Amino acid sequence: MSAKGKLTILFTLFLFKISVAQQNAPAVQTGVSLALAKYRHNLISDIQYKLDFNIPADKLADIKSTDTLTFKLKTADQPLQIDFKQSVDHVRSIIVNDKPITVRLEQEHLIIDAKYLQTGTNKICIQFIAGNASLNRNTDYLYALFVPDRARNVFPCFDQPDLKAKFLLTLRVPQGWKTLANAVKKDSAVSNDQIIYRFNNSDKLPTYLFSFTAGKYTEAIKPINGKPVTFLYRETDSTKIKFSIDSIFKAHRDAINFMENWTGIPFPFQKAGFVAIPDFQFGGMEHPGEVQYKASVLFLDGGATKDQFINRSNVISHETAHMWFGDMVTMQWFNDVWMKEVFANFMADKVTEKLMGKETFNLKFLQDHYPAAYAVDRTAGANPIRQQLSNLQDAGSLYGNIIYHKAPIMMRQLELLIGQEKFRQGVQSYLKKYAYSNATWNDLIGILSKYTRVDLYNWNKVWVNQPGMPAFDYNIAYTGNKISHFTLTQHAARFNDGRIWPQSFNVTLVYPGYSKDITVNMTTAKTDLQQAIGLTKPAYIIFDSDGIGYGMFPVDKNMTADLFTIKSPLQRASLYISFYENMLSGRYYTPKELLDIFSKGIVAEKEETNLRLLTGYISTIYWEFVTPDVRKQLSAGLENNLWDAMQQQTATNNKKILFKTYQDIYLSDKANDNIYTIWKNQQAPTGIKLTEDDYTSLALSIALKNDTVTQVLKQQETRITNVDRKKRLEFLMPALSADSAIRDSFFESLKDRKNREKEAWVTTALSYLHHPVRQKTAEKHLRESLDMVEELQKTGDIFFPQSWLSAIFSNYQDKQAAKTVSLFLKQHPNYNPKLKDKILQNTDNLYRAQKLLK
Repeated sequence: MSAKGKLTILFTLFLFKISVAQQNAPAVQTGVSLALAKYRHNLISDIQYKLDFNIPADKLADIKSTDTLTFKLKTADQPLQIDFKQSVDHVRSIIVNDKPITVRLEQEHLIIDAKYLQTGTNKICIQFIAGNASLNRNTDYLYALFVPDRARNVFPCFDQPDLKAKFLLTLRVPQGWKTLANAVKKDSAVSNDQIIYRFNNSDKLPTYLFSFTAGKYTEAIKPINGKPVTFLYRETDSTKIKFSIDSIFKAHRDAINFMENWTGIPFPFQKAGFVAIPDFQFGGMEHPGEVQYKASVLFLDGGATKDQFINRSNVISHETAHMWFGDMVTMQWFNDVWMKEVFANFMADKVTEKLMGKETFNLKFLQDHYPAAYAVDRTAGANPIRQQLSNLQDAGSLYGNIIYHKAPIMMRQLELLIGQEKFRQGVQSYLKKYAYSNATWNDLIGILSKYTRVDLYNWNKVWVNQPGMPAFDYNIAYTGNKISHFTLTQHAARFNDGRIWPQSFNVTLVYPGYSKDITVNMTTAKTDLQQAIGLTKPAYIIFDSDGIGYGMFPVDKNMTADLFTIKSPLQRASLYISFYENMLSGRYYTPKELLDIFSKGIVAEKEETNLRLLTGYISTIYWEFVTPDVRKQLSAGLENNLWDAMQQQTATNNKKILFKTYQDIYLSDKANDNIYTIWKNQQAPTGIKLTEDDYTSLALSIALKNDTVTQVLKQQETRITNVDRKKRLEFLMPALSADSAIRDSFFESLKDRKNREKEAWVTTALSYLHHPVRQKTAEKHLRESLDMVEELQKTGDIFFPQSWLSAIFSNYQDKQAAKTVSLFLKQHPNYNPKLKDKILQNTDNLYRAQKLLK
């Protein structure tokens, strides 16, 4: 090579270094900014963590740890930021490339000066005290939960999804503890009063998927497709254990087999494994090799309902689908976190379809997704499926029902648009191209566009990038007894901005003895149903009769009397949803009218999941859209109707659903005595099986609604043998005290973060504290509850702000509560927009009540 050629190469390298330094240099700020993430992604590769955690038996004692981090740098001319959200006293020492350096911790980052770094391979050894919050330490067990950016709470790392790494883990735990982690266990050794577990190097993972658990667990090991799979649990009820273990393993086996077949890709990680955790924050979390589940979701008994069995199958299928969607192919940045969730839900639904049949699948899809999506999309706080995110510290606020429920609806419409087989081929191409790497939604749309002539980019704008839902109206005319004109129109339900949602659904014309289905492909604001012209005038019309369309559909009031005689469970469910959504918008029915209509169906509706949907609406209308005076007038009659319906229904689970609704709505002295007698004698109504959890729930209801019965919770506590369930009840007791001062003191205690560690307990307690029968003494806490939301977003897990607001505001309907929320938002004009949306979403019914109760 000539001297000139060498100079050219050197100059090019120099320009590259200048480009990286000048164009991508990130400012040091809290969290993990998008700028920092992009910079590090371009700079860092080949990351390996070697982590050693020394976990003492005392949950308050320090966890002394080491983190040996090796990686490659393209250039080494700037300081490097390593994420660690702890105080400087948590860092004992840092050695960079064999040189000890002074600890420099700024705004949640360890800063490594450029002079200690080198182009190529670097090795950084850090001795530190692990942060506790995201290790979820309990008396005799702990579990690491790092989604979305909480790994940096515990150990120094590059905490962003597109810097995947391998993890070599050592755990030193008290003797008698069992462990589970992402990788296969390599070996173990006893040392004094500890067991040292060493694990093989993990598969390539982002930090939010690195995890482990350790504690006093029972272990079950069974093969799945020839490989041993470990299941850890703390359940002590022998009936639940015997009833559940085999079913849990079978559900995982079925889900893995389905996913391997559908994707064409074998299980993508070195092992499968899972753990059942008492009062876990979510239904499940998809760590490869150590999937974490809420124990109550997995462990069922003979008293479980059909809905609970389907839910268990769905949760297991959801977390299993994540092994391919999210774990093997990971979003590049958390603005696309919805991608992993939509595919997990979408594929879980497909597993349900294969195992339970198309009819059950269609019904369950409608019931699971549509009401939950509408509950957000109809509000002033509605957010798009894909949201913008400038810093990972705000990633938790992206989660919610739009991601989990509207996105699968969108994906189903997309599959219908492309065609099932073409859609599957496109997704398979996507998985193979980005396996063990990262991708964006636009990457997927680009691939799917090759399999269809439809302009997916324009379709994507309204379905994915914008919030809201459509409202439909119709106009029909007759000449004689024949249809001469039939049009459907759609517009944005809340915003008059000209948007339309391209989609397909059915409209059914019902006649005595038969019906006529018309498929509507609605791609414009107005559609003429040419197929209907000339048809005989129907007795009534069912809109969205296949339950596939998305939006608020019109109701033909001519069919009200026949509502519960319609043969199709799917059509009945679709109508229940349409009736309710229209009532909320002041169309067709008042709340009391709809309560009367739905109450008449509790005997006629025999499909279990439909009955659950129906009674759920009854409870919501009863507590949120009927005034206290009217509610008092209605209570005895509704109680009697529910009790009578419970006697008339023949299916055990239907009886239990009605009994649970009776328990929820009762207010009369007669019903109170009835519930108390059932609890005291441990004697369930004929045909119903009540479990320990059910009797605990009854005790909580009695304590809530009868201030003179003060020892019921203490007595229930003595009946509980499982230590975890006993602690839960102990936590809830002050929130249900007959003494308002004790309840106030309980709320004050929640201002201390350590009293909010069990978030599921906190939100349950708040739902009792703010129940309508206690709101006179609880309403004074509303403003303080709103003041705490920003802190909860920073310190709690991803769903906590949402569940906090829901537990508090769900049943308020009075003007003062609405005024408190409005004043708070007015006084905070620059409030975090995503948290503002959460407030608006969870207070939407409160604001609607101001109009509907006039």
